[in-house]
Amino acid sequence: MTDDELMGLALDEARAAAAREPADVPIGAVVVAPDGTVLATAGNRREADEDPTAHAEILALRRAAQVTGRWNLTDCTLVVTLEPCTMCAGAIVLARIRRLVVGAPDPKAGAAGSLYDLVREPRLNHRVELVTGLREQECGDLLREFFRARRRR
Repeated sequence: MTDDELMGLALDEARAAAAREPADVPIGAVVVAPDGTVLATAGNRREADEDPTAHAEILALRRAAQVTGRWNLTDCTLVVTLEPCTMCAGAIVLARIRRLVVGAPDPKAGAAGSLYDLVREPRLNHRVELVTGLREQECGDLLREFFRARRRR
């Protein structure tokens, strides 16, 4: 699958997160093996699980580790609709993800180039290849509409 197709899967997960009751912020993530096999998909579940760590990236990384039987996801790619926060960026580095593909930037909390750049921090023992802006408008529009609707309620 191409990065664009994988972002489509992540967007599907994001939409599912927003459609659930209680609704979660629409963020989706996909972990892909080096051979292109989709190992895991996830959408945010913080509200659904009442868990502050239930971000899409964390859930997808956990599932991928379970599928592979190892925590080290070297050579895997993570595709996510919104730039990861510091918690998720730290987990991405610790999981040894090779490549991170991001949809929309997060200038208020992003830790993959916007506010911080943990995934490429030279003082850490692993750095991640970063691709940004894939389907950025679509990813951003989904988030803007979610919060617009929430404010109307």
